[in-house]
Amino acid sequence: MAASAASRELFTEGVRAVLHSWPVLQIAVDNGFGGVYGQQKADWMVDVVQQYFHDNADLQQCEVEDFIAELIDQEFDTVVDDGSLPEVSVSLLQVFSLWQQGALQQLQHTINTLTQKKSQRAKVTTLPTQSDEESDDEAQVMECESSSPSVSRTHPPPPPPQDEEDGWTVVRRKK
Repeated sequence: MAASAASRELFTEGVRAVLHSWPVLQIAVDNGFGGVYGQQKADWMVDVVQQYFHDNADLQQCEVEDFIAELIDQEFDTVVDDGSLPEVSVSLLQVFSLWQQGALQQLQHTINTLTQKKSQRAKVTTLPTQSDEESDDEAQVMECESSSPSVSRTHPPPPPPQDEEDGWTVVRRKK
């Protein structure tokens, strides 16, 4: 029984390593998307996900993706659309498969690799403003660097706000 409990704890550590090395969860916790208890929610997610694997046999990748997406949405009010959800789901399925097969040394190696990856935390930085004289009433727009060699400095007058097909209104900055 002690060996079984130890191996289950190793699986839990594997789930923790996968989730805590996931940049989406890191950013959500670091920026308070889950409120003041964001770190506790992330730790709770580890327990819920490992229990989900134990309670459900033959999980498919899409089922794991849906489950994690729902947890992230409910607990951190975050929708994952960066393409990382399938990667996390596959990693969790691999960790579970290693645990089921009894390949505990390989599982430990995977955990160590993911823990090293965790130390390279995702960072969110804000770009400095170009001038401090801008009015607070103006809408701020995120600027992107252009890869084209010639960039015009004169801009045509912006069109009035338009309603897009999906109901969003496009707001442009006035000069």
